[in-house]
Amino acid sequence: MLAGGLLVNVGSFSVHPYMAVLLRERMGLAMEQVGLVLGLVTLVQFASAPATAAVAERVGLKRSLLSALVLYSLGGVAFLAGAVSPALTVAGLLFISGGGSLYSPAYRSYLVQGVSSEQRSRLVSAGNAAGNLGIALGPVVGALLIQRPEEMFAVVTTVYVSLAVGHVFLRRKPRVEDAPAVEPFRRMLHGLAVLPFVVTALSLYMHMQFYQYLSSYAQDRVTVLTFGVAMMGYSLGLALIQPLVARWVERMSYPVAMAIGFGCLAAGMVAFAGGNGLTIVAGVTAISVGNAVLFLKNDLEALARSKRSTTVVFGQQRLAVGVGACLSGVVGGMVYGLFERGGYLPGFWLVVAAQCVLIPVLVLAVARVSGRTGS
Repeated sequence: MLAGGLLVNVGSFSVHPYMAVLLRERMGLAMEQVGLVLGLVTLVQFASAPATAAVAERVGLKRSLLSALVLYSLGGVAFLAGAVSPALTVAGLLFISGGGSLYSPAYRSYLVQGVSSEQRSRLVSAGNAAGNLGIALGPVVGALLIQRPEEMFAVVTTVYVSLAVGHVFLRRKPRVEDAPAVEPFRRMLHGLAVLPFVVTALSLYMHMQFYQYLSSYAQDRVTVLTFGVAMMGYSLGLALIQPLVARWVERMSYPVAMAIGFGCLAAGMVAFAGGNGLTIVAGVTAISVGNAVLFLKNDLEALARSKRSTTVVFGQQRLAVGVGACLSGVVGGMVYGLFERGGYLPGFWLVVAAQCVLIPVLVLAVARVSGRTGS
């Protein structure tokens, strides 16, 4: 399963970073249209996660994983055919996004279903580490093959089909005896762990400011090689750090984890304001450490606070990721544009750093007041 989590992301992230270029070359789309297509793809991938998790809860984890890999494989085939019929490139994106929406909650639930609470933190962190390693390696594979898109899509399709065959031999996960009852689809958000959901959305909102806008900011400030190495180091850092700190993160309180996570995010954003290679690398490193703690603790808190099945909990958390990413696109893009037009882009990172400090404090204060009033 860990190999599957790694290779699925190698396939997806060898394609996604270069989709804007491919959409423009194959379909002649303007950047506004490219943004609309990619926004729709993100919406499909994340907003549908509670529904796909509910499906997985009903049909079983193994069937869900196999169905997801069929969608991934169809996406690869559509990419291959997209050179002849460019609209199939968009269809391929939608297939892969649908596959990701179905695969992610089932994959993570398969790893932890039926294990003890002591094993849970280790397996959640290991699953995240495998995924992050795939995210780090995927763009490298894509960079090697991007000049020959048909070969790249052939490799990606082969990976997906091979994984589908491998997943046929997975053993079925038996239903846990004390697992909560399956609820109707209309109640797929019932039992939501509110605080972890909110903090996860905010974590991704802050994180995506860095992930979406640093590439534009780094242009003419650092070399392409420096930026590429820094971003690969970010994903590798998550993959290496999370398993090492898993038990420690499990034992710490949520406010302490938030202080470490958002504190590192704030420090990273302040470092970006320096605007040179050294400060940008330092900022990426700080954010990698902070997210290693914060992302893991968010998932562990959601599992601990919810009475729903692990599959549904991970689907709800996936929705929180989508909410945060969408908020980053709407708010972050507008604020970045304001500072860009004002000629002082470092100020954007200082504003984000201030949010990293102030917003979590406000969320915890509201949570405490709500707890005292019983609301």
